[in-house]
Amino acid sequence: MNVLIILGILLAIAIGLVLWAVGIYNTLVALRNRFKNAFAQIDVQLKRRYDLIPNLVEVAKGYLKHERETLEAVIKARNIALAASQAAAANPADGNAVKGLMTAEAGLGGVLSRLMMVSEQYPDLKANQNMQQLTEELTSTENKISFARQAYNDSVMAYNTKRETFPDNIFAGMFNFLPAELFKVEDPTERNAPQVKFS
Repeated sequence: MNVLIILGILLAIAIGLVLWAVGIYNTLVALRNRFKNAFAQIDVQLKRRYDLIPNLVEVAKGYLKHERETLEAVIKARNIALAASQAAAANPADGNAVKGLMTAEAGLGGVLSRLMMVSEQYPDLKANQNMQQLTEELTSTENKISFARQAYNDSVMAYNTKRETFPDNIFAGMFNFLPAELFKVEDPTERNAPQVKFS
């Protein structure tokens, strides 16, 4: 009789431990999926921006005939950022892919800023209706990207905190829940969004 009670208690403890482990695992999966979804929101806005840039360059092309090098740099940086975005979107849990995207985005932001500075020197371009509309859309998209990055970083922080705290870190290691990379700005000069306003 005592043996059955002890076995019952041990079985109850074992079931409790299994349920506890399953709960940790499921929470880690939910948090990982949440940050992947948050990255997908960034990706949507980045694609919108990548679609706007060729139109912006096309409108500027007619006015900036002597600035071909700048226009080519914008398209090249856009293509690099698009490729990096696709690599990161394929697996947002890959820290190296996210870092590559951050680097590509920094390069794109730099050449976009340069394009906008050059554009300021051409009053006819500043007055062009299409250019004004595109820059407004680009500014709006930049704001949406900023909000999406913030939501992504919040999700990554929750996930990383959960996978690093004891005893969850044991299960995270056993089931290969790797750390997620924050979407951060490495160079302080890149913290400013490209100025795309014509006044």
